[in-house]
Amino acid sequence: MQQGSGNHLVRQIGLGSGIAVVVGSTIGSGIFKSPSGIAEKLPGPIPMLLVWIIGGLLVLCGALTLAEVGSAFPYSGGLYVYVREAFGRLTAFLFGWAQLALLRPSSIGAVAVVFGNYALKLFGVPDSHPQFVVWSGALAVGAIIVVTIANVVGVKFGTGIQNWTTIIKTAGLVLMVLLALTIGLARSGGGHFTPAMPAGSFNLSLFGLALVSTLWAYDGWADGSYVGGEMKDPRKTLPKSILFGTLLVIAVYLLANLGYLSVFSVGQIKDSQGIAADTMNSLVGRFGATFIAATVMISTFGTLNGSVLTSPRIFFALAEDKLFFPGIGAVHPKYKTPWVSVVLCGALGILYVVVATMKAGDKAFGALTDAFVIGIVPFYALSVGSVFVFRKREKQRRVDQGIPEDSLIDPVEPGHLETHPHPYVPAVHTPAFPIVPILFIASTIFLLVNSLVDRDSRNPTLITIGLVLIGIPLFYAAFASRKEAI
Repeated sequence: MQQGSGNHLVRQIGLGSGIAVVVGSTIGSGIFKSPSGIAEKLPGPIPMLLVWIIGGLLVLCGALTLAEVGSAFPYSGGLYVYVREAFGRLTAFLFGWAQLALLRPSSIGAVAVVFGNYALKLFGVPDSHPQFVVWSGALAVGAIIVVTIANVVGVKFGTGIQNWTTIIKTAGLVLMVLLALTIGLARSGGGHFTPAMPAGSFNLSLFGLALVSTLWAYDGWADGSYVGGEMKDPRKTLPKSILFGTLLVIAVYLLANLGYLSVFSVGQIKDSQGIAADTMNSLVGRFGATFIAATVMISTFGTLNGSVLTSPRIFFALAEDKLFFPGIGAVHPKYKTPWVSVVLCGALGILYVVVATMKAGDKAFGALTDAFVIGIVPFYALSVGSVFVFRKREKQRRVDQGIPEDSLIDPVEPGHLETHPHPYVPAVHTPAFPIVPILFIASTIFLLVNSLVDRDSRNPTLITIGLVLIGIPLFYAAFASRKEAI
């Protein structure tokens, strides 16, 4: 499907780079921006830490499930492939349409905006400067252009950037945590962990809204699946990349929040505009603030690179399935990258930065991240839910063909559902099945319902869902006359 030579992608991503894709795509702006908003909604140490723990456990449930599904379908496009094979081409098209029109551009735009903000702060431009928003937007656009060119030039070049930025930003966060847990705890006399759960610090509805912010920070855990078609020995490499990468991110995020609470109270975290920078400034002075600003720049640049590396594989898979313009599936003859998809992805990210900056100003980050989280969670639920479809289908296939349940069958390339049904033979299996995927799916339902019930988030949620559903008439308008596409 996406392997081989000619107009196909080449398998050249190893386990280390696969983990870097997951970690680098996940650790970006969220851990530096989200804690303040979470502390505002949950003003207590225990609720604040609990939402990060719950978010991490839910993401881990998703990762454990996708490790199984991904090992059976190690092809470029990741979640798109899982949704298509489980629920058909209309649902897969909706996923691709949502990614094209809303999800990936808003994600790229949000991360690029944070990059621009911290780049200006690094060079001493304050938030209050009249041109701060405009200059930040310009730097965001410039960063998108750079990573777009890098990922057109080659997968090894793109993953090389990913590897180094992942190492640097993880090291920067770990250094901040070590300083906070030593100097910070000593200065504060044990940190700011009491009262652990003050009155009014927990509300189920606000917990759900805080969980949206947490899941934004965790988003990226599934991005390794998108480059499955370019991984070496993907049936082993893909699940390991997803699991090891996700576990590393959870550990870093929990330690970072413990570090913040070692230095500041929940109230101070709530009022901070840049909690990581304030933490380092408190610990080692102005040099610390400069250091963390540089770390955030590298972090967001790496995440931006990860998004532009992985996202185009979705559009590439759509084009290969003839559900998108065929030219989008073009592979560069020299660099062996889906270069048209990469350029498209970068261009849409730039468009979202420009529009969000003009309309939302300094609130561009929140506007972009909220749209992304609400739009992506239904498709995460479908991707994780696909495991039930595949297991049931495989069980019935073996019964129909008289194949012993415990026999091994070599997997084959998936093609169109109607003409090439194939065995479901994962290399790993989801532990505690079916509890693990059910927990993940239940959490996504809770998030959507909570966003619809909450008065402030209801209209943005409805608009996001409406944009996704526009893909239904688009699909039939474009493909109703082509029987093989439906």
